[in-house]
Amino acid sequence: MPVLKNSNYNPHQLLYNGHMQTIIPALFREKHPLRFERERINTTDGDFLDLDWLKQGSTNLIIISHGLEGNSQRPYMTGMAGIFFDSGYDVLNWNYRGCSGSPNLKPFFYHSGATYDLEEVVCHASGKYKSIYLVGFSLGGNLTLKYLAEKNWPCQKNIKKAVAISVPLDLSASCDKIDHFRNKVYAYNFLLSLKKKVRKKALAFPEIISDFPLRSISTLRAFDDAFTAPLHGFKNAGDYYEKNASLYFLEAIKVPCMILNAMNDPFLGKTCYPREIGERSEKIYMEFPNQGGHVGFSPRSKAERYWSESRALEFIQNENYL
Repeated sequence: MPVLKNSNYNPHQLLYNGHMQTIIPALFREKHPLRFERERINTTDGDFLDLDWLKQGSTNLIIISHGLEGNSQRPYMTGMAGIFFDSGYDVLNWNYRGCSGSPNLKPFFYHSGATYDLEEVVCHASGKYKSIYLVGFSLGGNLTLKYLAEKNWPCQKNIKKAVAISVPLDLSASCDKIDHFRNKVYAYNFLLSLKKKVRKKALAFPEIISDFPLRSISTLRAFDDAFTAPLHGFKNAGDYYEKNASLYFLEAIKVPCMILNAMNDPFLGKTCYPREIGERSEKIYMEFPNQGGHVGFSPRSKAERYWSESRALEFIQNENYL
């Protein structure tokens, strides 16, 4: 499919660059007021996942996956849930291991390619719905795309379409972009949260995890090298990035998917805009607006929906995207 051009996203004039378009929505966006129902499900390996539901008796379900160190109740998650719920869908916002406010039971937590947990969620919901659609933000977008490309998940057959927003398709290049000195504020915030989790894990599993290396870690790559990779069975950060980057899986996807990445996203490396794959693939639609930031795409006025939400709804409802 061709890469979609002439994107109609137009940010507020005061949000004049990718940093503003990223930070302002993250700090000041209000959470969409919705009555979620929480459910805890057990995983096959003896852990648990916390799911937040919006139900209205629909036969169509949207499953939404959050970004790094996010959760089901972040404003970008509830905003996306709101537009689909208002359009008649049931919605499921789910939390990765350790992201719901309760520490998970295993020494490991989650990562960019932990598709086994997304399969747990999809299988749990599959028997109740005629059609299931996926939406993923950032890390959740990478997880969604990798999941759809893998062929060993029985419940995957129930997925009709997917949307991935602000996706670090190339994990290695995107990690280096975030670790760049111009973007250190983002890496610093992520590391504060991740280090806090590791310290708690070290107390719970002292025979497996030591928090001593945290003292010298100042980049996300160093954190992934010391913790994310070994805790989840990878040799090092490079091995983890190579085996989980959705960039290398895209052409195996067999359901219609929209990838929505802003060109001024401060988190994404240059290889996160693979136009040549979009032009070869029969199922991947790519849209790369010049503006939007990372998980931004805020409207010009409070009366409008966030552009990424309207675009996701349009893609999933439009029968021309097949």
